[in-house]
Amino acid sequence: MDMSTVKYPIYIISKGRADIPYTANFLKKADLDFKIAVEPQEYEAYCDSIGEKYVLKLPFSNLGLGSYPARNYCWEHSIEHGAKKHFILDDNIRGFYRFNNGKRLKAPNDTALAFETLAKLTDRYYNIAISGFNYSYFCVQGNMKPFQINSHVYSGMLIKNDIPYRWRLKYNEDVDLCLQALTDGWCTLLLNVFLIDKISTTVKLKGGNQTDLYKSNDEKKKYLKANSLQKLWPQYVNIVERYGRPHHQVSWTKYFKQPLKKISS
Repeated sequence: MDMSTVKYPIYIISKGRADIPYTANFLKKADLDFKIAVEPQEYEAYCDSIGEKYVLKLPFSNLGLGSYPARNYCWEHSIEHGAKKHFILDDNIRGFYRFNNGKRLKAPNDTALAFETLAKLTDRYYNIAISGFNYSYFCVQGNMKPFQINSHVYSGMLIKNDIPYRWRLKYNEDVDLCLQALTDGWCTLLLNVFLIDKISTTVKLKGGNQTDLYKSNDEKKKYLKANSLQKLWPQYVNIVERYGRPHHQVSWTKYFKQPLKKISS
């Protein structure tokens, strides 16, 4: 499969990781086209590391708002270039696993197939606003359905460009975007057949949000992070203790039961 195989454009958002561009490296290895969105002061470093043709220069720097301005910029960029949907990925993804017969298997040669599988499945239904790949560490073993609907979609998303929502939160922005869509009756879809091999949040990488958002990771900030989501969505979000810290909790299947609606042939 070559660069023309994947139907929708692929974007990566990144900061401070020109020397460790995990997601870009595995996409280049698969010979897939993509754009990695970076701030102007890091543009040259990313061009040297990845190649200028892959790098998209953002028109802002150090806003202190997390990743959502860059995510929205990629969204608008894809619309300007005529795309009906776009993929948006974090920068700390090493590749994909396949999940088959209860087993998780490395899939180094299936990168293009993973993107195309998600695109084709999503395109069968007209009411999917957001779809994406599950995390490998959530699917270790056992029987799981090929996909699940109306749940949280994580760091590898395929977004319908004409939905009337945008990224808007400094923290938990992915949860918020999914809740915006689901509350209005759209569906989300999380694919279990192909899984993202993302570096765990327990592994401290330089760059990304580590510098901008987590300089003082004290108990007050941990609570504020969870509480900001609860304030916006009190009807869905509870704060619980998890992994020794306050954490948001959403009972997705309790609140969202809308069915997929297939496009008639």
